[in-house]
Amino acid sequence: MPRYLHTLIAVAVFTIPVSMAASAEPADSEKPASTAPAAAKTQSLFNGRDLSGWHADVPQLDDKPDAPGPFIVRDGMLVSLGQPGGHLLTDAEYANYRLQVEYRFAAKPGNCGVLVHASTPRALYKMFPKSIEVQMNHGHAGDFWCIVEDITVPDMEKRRGPRENWGITEGKGRRILNLTDDSEAPPGQWNTMTIECVGDAVKVWVNGHLVNHGTGCTATKGRLALQAEGSEVEFRKLELTPITGLTE
Repeated sequence: MPRYLHTLIAVAVFTIPVSMAASAEPADSEKPASTAPAAAKTQSLFNGRDLSGWHADVPQLDDKPDAPGPFIVRDGMLVSLGQPGGHLLTDAEYANYRLQVEYRFAAKPGNCGVLVHASTPRALYKMFPKSIEVQMNHGHAGDFWCIVEDITVPDMEKRRGPRENWGITEGKGRRILNLTDDSEAPPGQWNTMTIECVGDAVKVWVNGHLVNHGTGCTATKGRLALQAEGSEVEFRKLELTPITGLTE
């Protein structure tokens, strides 16, 4: 994702107010029973029919509210058309959860992302909500991008660049490289991204491979968001499970 264009279970613990058809069964390493409360239930954040439970924030539509937006439902999938740029956010906020996303680039692979702990809209470049982005940009899935929130990983200088450049606003070193760029499926095939957020920690797997783990996050709850950032992306699964601890 370009540095210059960088670009929520509800708050009551384990109250998750939304409900998509499940697809591929996750790998055992992605569904540890020990981290989920006994009464926890997985909830689908997309119903397969419409965008109930979500709302869009697309700056370009401010003056043209009736113009076509970048988020649609097609063939039972939630689709980000990529343009115009913006975000689709959950109406509810979330904390302490495992989010499982199945996605693929519908045409040419490109850019997109899942934002966790999203809050203040248009906090960066008058476009991106305050959040931590889990990158889906093809070839870089699992990078963190700091969007007016921050997070710490091991080997920070190696993965974020010189310390003097670090920051969370425009022009600063906001990208934190993932642990491997070899975890994505070939173009056109489905990918599974698993994101766990517990307390101030965020942990990410792509197709069963651990790709990032950050701690000390400056936010511990917020909305979830999907991006429209230039490329068409299909989502066939968006499922959230309350958890009490991270997968080891």
